[in-house]
Amino acid sequence: MFTRPIFGGIVVLSALLSCSHAAAASSADVGAALKTISKVSLEGQGNAGANLAFKKLAASDISALPTILQALNGTNDLAANWLRSAVETIASRELAAGHALPVAALEKFLANTSNSARARRLAFELIDQVDHAKAEKLISEMVNDPGSELRRDAVGRVMDRAAKLMAGDKKAEAKSTYQELIVSARDVDQVDAIAKNLRTLGETVDLAATFGFVTQWKVVGPFDSVGGKGFAAVYPPEEKLDFGSEYTGKTSKVHWQDFTSKDEYGNVSMNLPYTPLKGVAAYAYSEFVAGKQQAAEIRIGSQNAFKVWLNGKFLFGQEEYHRNKAIDQYRVNALLRSGRNVILVKVCQNEQTEDWASDWDFQLRVCDLAGAPIRSSVAVASTGGKL
Repeated sequence: MFTRPIFGGIVVLSALLSCSHAAAASSADVGAALKTISKVSLEGQGNAGANLAFKKLAASDISALPTILQALNGTNDLAANWLRSAVETIASRELAAGHALPVAALEKFLANTSNSARARRLAFELIDQVDHAKAEKLISEMVNDPGSELRRDAVGRVMDRAAKLMAGDKKAEAKSTYQELIVSARDVDQVDAIAKNLRTLGETVDLAATFGFVTQWKVVGPFDSVGGKGFAAVYPPEEKLDFGSEYTGKTSKVHWQDFTSKDEYGNVSMNLPYTPLKGVAAYAYSEFVAGKQQAAEIRIGSQNAFKVWLNGKFLFGQEEYHRNKAIDQYRVNALLRSGRNVILVKVCQNEQTEDWASDWDFQLRVCDLAGAPIRSSVAVASTGGKL
């Protein structure tokens, strides 16, 4: 049994019940209904129209399922809730009537990783309802899937297989399985469990190296961020990198210093070089050499407000504080140039005083589009200059 993701929004039980006697929807009806539902806002605007559109949509025959799944791409959570409910209503009705689901079309939709993760997950669940053996085979091959839930399920199944190998005293096979699996897992609980088993089997595990977390940095701060002003403020490191310069910080002069993260998940804690502070901002700089120009992703995890630049180009910022942090929490498209590349991160701490608000940190890795780490080809000296 697979755990179904919950998309935010309303529960459409009344609509589910009221659509059972609706007339079958035509292709034009389906298109119009999808257009109406796509306009629903997260604040609930358009819900009345969506309710009527849902009734039409849920009356569609089985051939409409791929079209509705396709409409899930790019929708907000509330619209997705309506669409998912329509898919489930159609599938339940058709299965109860003894009709077959379009498994081949669903499998094709699932295989297309450009479709949204939640739509692909729903397609997978439909396949599992009618052909569990096929679903198990499909999920076992998805340990590197871009969809986090599908990947987690796949990794979990391989972990179960490796555990049975260990229990059967097939240690060499178990070790090989875990070694292949650790580069695919993304959830910390799974990573920790795999690493623990590898260490039990006598393997040395360097998680920071395995995932390609950037651990060598230069940092400077703290700068003033009282009232959150540091997020928008442009301090000198954003304009020019000069590692010999001294800047006016929040309470005194500040200068660049070397910092190496020793955390196994590459966590860069600004509390270590500066002690725990509030209402502050700091910068972290790193660089690496890419063997060629290539498309990449900068993947960041942080529970603080942050901004990130690559080679002087602003890539992304998030002004939120003390959300849960996760590996690859934010994924940003980037273009690496051949040779030296420069990363600059600003990370801000707010003024909350609760114990759970004490962390002031981030983790960052550079990956290809499939999530495999891109590693610096050589170490380079940091000479400063323009970003």
